[in-house]
Amino acid sequence: MRSLALGLFCLLCCNAVRLDKRRPRPIAARGRNETTVQTKAVDCRAIPLDFVFVIDSSRSIRPHDYEKVKTFIINLLQFLEIGPDATRVGLLQYGSVVQPEFSLNTYTTKAEVEQAVRNMEHLATGTMTGLGIQYTMETSFTEEDGARPANLHIPRIAMIVTDGRPQDTVEEVAAQARQAGIQIFAIGVGRVDMDTLKTIGSEPHSEHVHLVANFSQIETLISVFKSKLCGGSEMCEVVDHQCQHICVSSPASYRCKCRKGFTLNPDGKTCKAEDMCAVVDHGCEHICANLPDGYECRCRPGYQLNINMKTCNQIDYCDLGNHGCEHNCVSVPQSYICRCKKGYVLNPDGKTCSKIDHCADGTHGCEQEYMNTEDACVCKCRKGFTLRPDGKTCKKIDHCADGTHGCEQEFMNTEDSCVCKCRKGFTLRPDGKTCKKIDHCADGKHGCEQEFMDTEDSCVCKCRSGFTLRPDGKTCQSVDLCQTVDHGCEHQCVSTTDSYICRCFEGFMLAEDRKSCKKPECGDGVMDLVFVIDGSKSLGPANFERVKQFVIGIVDSLDISRMGTHIGLIQYSTKVRTEFTLGQYSTAQGVKQAVSRMQYMGRGSMTGSALRHMFESSFSAKEGARPNIPRVSIVFTDGRSQDDVSEWANKAKNSGVTIYALGVGKAIEQELREIASEPDEKHLYYAEGFEDMGEMTKKLKSRICKDKPSDETMCQCKNVIKFQNQVTEKLKNLAQNIEAMSKKLETLENQLVLK
Repeated sequence: MRSLALGLFCLLCCNAVRLDKRRPRPIAARGRNETTVQTKAVDCRAIPLDFVFVIDSSRSIRPHDYEKVKTFIINLLQFLEIGPDATRVGLLQYGSVVQPEFSLNTYTTKAEVEQAVRNMEHLATGTMTGLGIQYTMETSFTEEDGARPANLHIPRIAMIVTDGRPQDTVEEVAAQARQAGIQIFAIGVGRVDMDTLKTIGSEPHSEHVHLVANFSQIETLISVFKSKLCGGSEMCEVVDHQCQHICVSSPASYRCKCRKGFTLNPDGKTCKAEDMCAVVDHGCEHICANLPDGYECRCRPGYQLNINMKTCNQIDYCDLGNHGCEHNCVSVPQSYICRCKKGYVLNPDGKTCSKIDHCADGTHGCEQEYMNTEDACVCKCRKGFTLRPDGKTCKKIDHCADGTHGCEQEFMNTEDSCVCKCRKGFTLRPDGKTCKKIDHCADGKHGCEQEFMDTEDSCVCKCRSGFTLRPDGKTCQSVDLCQTVDHGCEHQCVSTTDSYICRCFEGFMLAEDRKSCKKPECGDGVMDLVFVIDGSKSLGPANFERVKQFVIGIVDSLDISRMGTHIGLIQYSTKVRTEFTLGQYSTAQGVKQAVSRMQYMGRGSMTGSALRHMFESSFSAKEGARPNIPRVSIVFTDGRSQDDVSEWANKAKNSGVTIYALGVGKAIEQELREIASEPDEKHLYYAEGFEDMGEMTKKLKSRICKDKPSDETMCQCKNVIKFQNQVTEKLKNLAQNIEAMSKKLETLENQLVLK
């Protein structure tokens, strides 16, 4: 190291003397407070470089000092031969952020680079030096930004100029940059800590780290960098480089290189052969194998290395004592095999032996079983059989054949003896010969609610007349529960499989107690009502479920029946879909089930198309609309329509359809007014959010009930006929119900007489 330092010192001194004699005079840049070096006075034989300036542009640098940095860069450029195949120059400046000014492939002439430097503007922000180094490493020196491929060995130089303490960490990122092959010059001005500069700059620090007192003195570094960049002296010629093979000079430094067939060791100085076996007299009998730090001799399979670590001898695997052979072990190349003694055969595990199986070939011809002996395969019979004289087939032994069994009912031959049996419904007595009848009901554990009966197999429960056995096979239920229980139904009781339900006469609906009946809130109003429901994606699945509950709430307040109100519903988004028509359902239950099954469309919002469909199709006779019945439509939307609504809304209203417009959230008031019938205060409803729909539902129910057809219209002839038809229909239903009840009473009386 002492000789290296002395050589560098001599180099700098010599260059300083030569530069002092030939140093060009600075000249003032036209129109600017800066100086540049006259290029024609420079005797520079620079090598090609990829050179990136990394300039501190923090607020601590005053404007006139910033101009001095630009002048320093322009003067330094005079020593560089700039071009695509010569030196490429890039520049970035940093403050709180990194601002790349131009990359290595932006400019191809010195004049363009100088002009770009003059055009630089001061950032005047923070001092993120580490961020600037990271950008230089990860972006500036990439092939995309103009850096030449690493295999061309073009030196990559980064010159960092800073005037203050970094606001981020620089040690780790600078080390990574140097490890990536970037040679870093660190120039500090003023209050910069020398230790910080040393963590940035490359080794040796005497060549790569410089500190001047102020920006006026930065020009004194021009002569220093001329000697480095112009290649005035070859570093390999003046230092004790200690390279084993080849020394390659670079600006202010050098690197060691190995001859072909060798690679550089981690010390960066010495070399090792890529194929050590090819260059040394290894003496291996079989195989020479290269290792990271030398070579070793190896043997071919089936051989092992002798103690001299060069020659080989054949391995006797049986002598190793771990073969596991039951009988004999025989060595073979690379392994061993097990063999058995005469009269034995090797098992599938390849180690143990078995006696030869004379039955294994399947030619023994035994009918039932066989057994291998030392000499042959012998046939056997299962228990209860005996071998015939042919020595192959078997015959069953019949213990009952002599007729001495003494069984009362039946007998059965078994393997060992003749056993007595009883017929179904009988059990064998302790004597094992005679039988007695089984009474399955005798133990009283049958659990039958009413009656029981003994059968051959079990005790079976029965029910009295008028009752039927439940699925549990024990208890009984009345064939008609409505006739045997206090059902409490106000109008009608309907028996089901194992229970009953209450129903109301037409025009009434079941109350909350599921027994009494009440008239719907709008029970005496008759209309054809079509819901037009917005199914656009702005609702979302959760709010769509709320809209379905809103529709069900309206349905619950109406008299849905064949002669009462009829309901239809269409859903729309980008397209219009009829969920069910006016003539499809005649009960509230059917309508509510259809509403619950609706699937959310979730697309656009074509309200105008939906109004057209309602006007042209929903109120047509084909879809169940009735003549001389008031026509009402409830239109629900939560946003702006993607088409015009006024044309088809007006056509529907002019044809006699009363339209209620309901808006929620982002619904447009003007569109709601165009849709709704007049006056607006009776036909237009709006809620801020879906959680407020409950109050809107109450108001709409009240309004629909108030606006139901009045009693005065019943005086018209058509309405009188309609009223008469309704009364006739209800009387007919009542007569049918009375007749059904009479039949049930008659059945009950007959049951009482029989008892």
